Amino acid sequence: MTNDINMQTFQINRETYDHYNEERLLFRAVPGIDEKLVREISKQKNEPAWMLQKRLEGLKTFYELKMPAWGPSLEKLDLSQIHFFLRPDAKKNARTWADVPEDIKRTFDKLGIPEAEKTALAGVGSQYESEVVYHNLKKEWEDQGVIFLDCDEAVQKYPELVKKYFMTSCVPISLHKFAALHAAVWSGGTFIYVPKGVKLTTPLQAYFRMNAKRGGQFEHTLIIVDEGAECHYIEGCSAPVYAEHSLHAGCVEIHVLKGARARYSSIENWSKNTFNLNTKRAAVYEDGIIEWINGNMGSNVTMLYPASVLIGDRSKCDFIGIAFAGKDQNQDTGAKVVHVGKHTSSTIQSKSISKDGGITSYRGLLSIAKGAINATANVSCDALMVDNLSQSNTYPFMDVKESKVTVSHEATVGRINKDQIFYLMSRGLDEQTATQMIVSGFIEPIVKELPLEYAVELNRLIELEMEGSLG
Repeated sequence: MTNDINMQTFQINRETYDHYNEERLLFRAVPGIDEKLVREISKQKNEPAWMLQKRLEGLKTFYELKMPAWGPSLEKLDLSQIHFFLRPDAKKNARTWADVPEDIKRTFDKLGIPEAEKTALAGVGSQYESEVVYHNLKKEWEDQGVIFLDCDEAVQKYPELVKKYFMTSCVPISLHKFAALHAAVWSGGTFIYVPKGVKLTTPLQAYFRMNAKRGGQFEHTLIIVDEGAECHYIEGCSAPVYAEHSLHAGCVEIHVLKGARARYSSIENWSKNTFNLNTKRAAVYEDGIIEWINGNMGSNVTMLYPASVLIGDRSKCDFIGIAFAGKDQNQDTGAKVVHVGKHTSSTIQSKSISKDGGITSYRGLLSIAKGAINATANVSCDALMVDNLSQSNTYPFMDVKESKVTVSHEATVGRINKDQIFYLMSRGLDEQTATQMIVSGFIEPIVKELPLEYAVELNRLIELEMEGSLG
């Protein structure tokens, strides 16, 4: 899909993202995490014993693993002050917007979710704090056997399917400290199963909203695309600005079975007091395809590296990502691909913009296992710095154990070209507009791959961040 979007036509109202509601909660956990809280979460959700054991395993592993000793500093993240479970005063999984409390509904109205559901989506889920408050799938897809549920509900209705795939081979609990934390306190999220041969022609969408101060959100997204099936899933995330820090440590697991195709599109616009420590991984089997479209705009610190494990022969991964860091922001993002099967291929295209002292870093892993003959991999990283205060870094890592492969990597880092600014100003544009036009051209390859409403949002957000960037 190509989107011809003029950035200058949009007027931004920060209140769309930064507004917050008065807190109305049925349950607020005391700050911090312990076994009592983990058992309480499981009890309130009426979970089977196997899920409680998985949570307790996560807690034990969380205690055992150390905090990351690399990347951005997490010194300001005080886990003892985070509320790990917050139940809003709202009916779970309402099927009509009329059943959603008015203040919460207004929040999603501002974000355009109900309108998008009417015009462009096959189904919508909306999470507020720790629970999903709205979930609906259009009947034509229900009739074809598509399952689209809150992940909590899926544990109750499809326990064997969830048990088989939930934090097993794709995202093991011991992957890192925050994956283990997620396993212990996860709540809400999305479960999708697309049956063999079913091809969703319109996307499914979920939107995750944090409202409370010092809150934590730990939604779990589990997607299973069965043989020959296709699915496009869109995620959006936001939170209001507070003085206190918040934590987002969600998890996305995607299983792309033989001959299937999955596309995952995400725009994460957490507030600038949020630590975004998200985990996203896909396991791709024979002739399967995974496509990642990733945008990271907000947060104080982001550490996010969507990973694709190309298990089956002729499996394929395409990743496109954009990161934007302004003042007091550190966006440490990238992608990981592990080639295991024969004749696999991967393409990583990463772009970043930094301004006002913001820091962007591309951190990537390309691994080609012994026996993954005829693997093809291409990595391209482009970084644009708007001023002399900002930073951009590239940390690529390649581990190639097979000789019969084709691998390429290129990276460019630069500032906005003064000659280009001068040329555009000589054609009647002011300096601010000329700069925005150059940035718009820089991100165009990313924007054209997004669904229309998300392309509009990305352009709006970047235009907003660019305001006043020239002092």
